[in-house]
Amino acid sequence: MRSRMRIDKLLAHTGYGTRTEVKKLVKQGAVEADGKKIKSFSAQVNPDKDVITVKGEPVEYREFVYLMMNKPQGVISATEDDMHETVVNILEWDDLVRRPFPVGRLDKDTEGLLILTNDGKFAHGITSPKKHVAKVYEAVLDENVTEEDKKAFTQGIVLDDGYETKPAVLEEVDEAEKLVHITISEGKFHQVKRMCHAVGKEVLFLKRIQIGSISLDPKLKPGEYRDLREEEIEELQNS
Repeated sequence: MRSRMRIDKLLAHTGYGTRTEVKKLVKQGAVEADGKKIKSFSAQVNPDKDVITVKGEPVEYREFVYLMMNKPQGVISATEDDMHETVVNILEWDDLVRRPFPVGRLDKDTEGLLILTNDGKFAHGITSPKKHVAKVYEAVLDENVTEEDKKAFTQGIVLDDGYETKPAVLEEVDEAEKLVHITISEGKFHQVKRMCHAVGKEVLFLKRIQIGSISLDPKLKPGEYRDLREEEIEELQNS
């Protein structure tokens, strides 16, 4: 259960404006807690127990936000960038004010499953190398894979900088389309592309479709997102 917090902080975090704008709402008598007007912007409230309203409308406070996004190509997995649109720019205001950040990263030209949250502990649990959370990618290659390629992936691939990856899984899904699934448990820079390049294949299209036991919602089009369900959050935490 959360502890008490200042009313101006709570309202600022739920999209009612800057601290200055929130203070004006309090001065106007527009903010109430359990039916009583709040007279001071430094008043302490408990988001779990108190019924907070602004101009009669209830305030829903969520300390943490957990989002599943189908990241489109051309968008940067970052909170800000001077040159390109970021995944944060896609968010609606109600989610943006909670300051979520991408958990891990997807390359600019890679699309698919991306988790965003403002829960640092949760994010660390997914990205920590010690956790070995599996990530599955769907890729279209320029050539069909061979049994030797699959064996090389299971043994670990030596990348161009000399780093040897952890064992991975390379599965052929559609020979005619040169479509494969690649499962890795780490996240080196351009890792999937570099692993494929090491066995003489080039990636023409790349999409992340799964993290741990959580798969990308097929209903989400590129650029769309939704809240993670409680069971999905728990599954990721247990990954």
